[in-house]
Formats: sequence, structure tokens, C-alpha cells
Amino acid sequence: MRVTRLLPAHGWLGVGLVAVSWPLNWLLPGMRTNWLFFPLWLGYCLTVDGLVLVRRGSSLWSRHRLAYVGLFVTSVPAWWLFEAINERTQNWVYLSHPVGRVEYALLASLSFSTVIPALFGTAELAASWRWLRRLPRGPRLPGTRPVTIAFFAGGWVMLALLLAWPRIFFPFVWLSLYFILEPVNVWLGNRSLFDHTARRDWRPVVALWVAGLVCGFFWEMWNSHSYPKWTYHVPGVGHPKLFEMPLLGYGGYLPFTMELHALYHLVGRLAGWSGAQRYLHLDAGDGATDRV
Repeated sequence: MRVTRLLPAHGWLGVGLVAVSWPLNWLLPGMRTNWLFFPLWLGYCLTVDGLVLVRRGSSLWSRHRLAYVGLFVTSVPAWWLFEAINERTQNWVYLSHPVGRVEYALLASLSFSTVIPALFGTAELAASWRWLRRLPRGPRLPGTRPVTIAFFAGGWVMLALLLAWPRIFFPFVWLSLYFILEPVNVWLGNRSLFDHTARRDWRPVVALWVAGLVCGFFWEMWNSHSYPKWTYHVPGVGHPKLFEMPLLGYGGYLPFTMELHALYHLVGRLAGWSGAQRYLHLDAGDGATDRV
């Protein structure tokens, strides 16, 4: 693969979008976040994708531009699913002026569309970092039938507990869907994280976890001075906080990335898009340089 030292044009476009949208999002009066959340996070996505291309010679955008757009499309129903669960748990609420239902649905969907491309792009970037590529092998976790059945059953138990007693079992919102969906991917022959952990290679999992923490930091940091914005009501772990998020809450970003990984590959199969199974490259060192 050809690796370049120059940030590509779409990467510079991303830098420009962030440079313009970030200060406007914090400084302008009124309902600024309704209009600036998407360009800000689109800028993040393009900047990170450009950095991945520099480091690895290949990126989500460069490999298949239509598939890259598909990440945004898939992200919308994926996050609405979490919004539906939050109707029961009420772990986060949005502070804003009332708007019409149609307007809210359109603006929210546009914002939600950036979640998966931001996370997956950051995960590919993390997979190129030297320290992650040199991680030692971890425990072997194969996607055998007993393991997947245990995961599947456990996921439904977690979801039932979450819906029945949300104030006690609210952390399961970031675990239950992964435990339910990942076995389905294995049974359908889709790509799954078991493909790696069966070989004791946990680097793709760690790359996703790093992406969750990095994106989580930027989500919460940019949210801190935005309007509209979201706040949290997490029982028992409200303090200390980093921005609006309780510090312990950042742990939820780790399994959240795995849920989106499972959701993406399941949706790709159901939509008949076989290319989804090899589109995301989290194999540490695959085309990566030795740059820190």
C-alpha cells in the first residue's frame, strides 16, 4: 500500500470544518447546536479518516466512498435504538427549546448519523499506533456454539433486567445488545470480534475501546458549552464528573463500540451488502506505518 506523509484534501476539509464549527458552536447565541453539531462531527470524521490514510495508506473513505456514506446511514437507526431504550432508563436528557416533532426527528437523525463513522475511523487510527500493535496475546475466546448460546441467553437476561429495574441495571444498556447480536453474527457467518479473540488477538477490541474513549471525550467536551445539550442522571455515580459525564460513565463507551460493531455487520448482512464484512480494517498493523 502507498503511504503518504501529506494529509489528503478531505482531511484538510475536515480540519476546516472543525476550525469553523467549534468556536461558532460555543459562542453563537440561540439554537446553534441544532445546525452545527453535524458539520463539527463531519469535520472530525474527515480529519480522522485523512490521518488514517496518511498512516495506513488506506482508509474508510478511500476504500469505498459509497460504503463510507453507508456508515452515516446505518448510524441513524442504530442510535435511535439507544434513544428508545433511554425512554425507559432516562439516563440522559436533552436541554433545548421545544421544536416540532418532524424538525426534531430530522435534526436529531442528522446528528446521530456521525456516530458510527467517527468511532470506526478512530478505531482504524488507533489500530495503527505502535503500542497497540505490540500488545501481547490475550485469553482465547472462540465463538463456539456453547459460548455464543451463553452470550445470547445472557444478553436477553440483561435486557430484561434493564427494562424491569432500570435504576439498578442501567449499565446493561451498553452490554445487552452486544451479547444478543454478536452470536447472531456468528451464526449467520458475519464478521465478528470472535474472529480475532479466537486467535487470542484482542487488538481490534482494544482499538474499538480506545476509539470509544477518544470519541467520548470529544462528545462530552464539545457538548459542555453547546446548546441544545444533554445532561446525565445516572443513579449512584453522578460524581466526580468530566464535563457533563460522570467519570465512571466513560466506561460505558467501551462496550458501546462493540455493540455498534455488531450492529453494523448485522445490518450489512440483512441489507444484502456483502462488502460490509470486509470494509472495516481493525487488524493492527495491516498497512500501518511505524509512526507513533
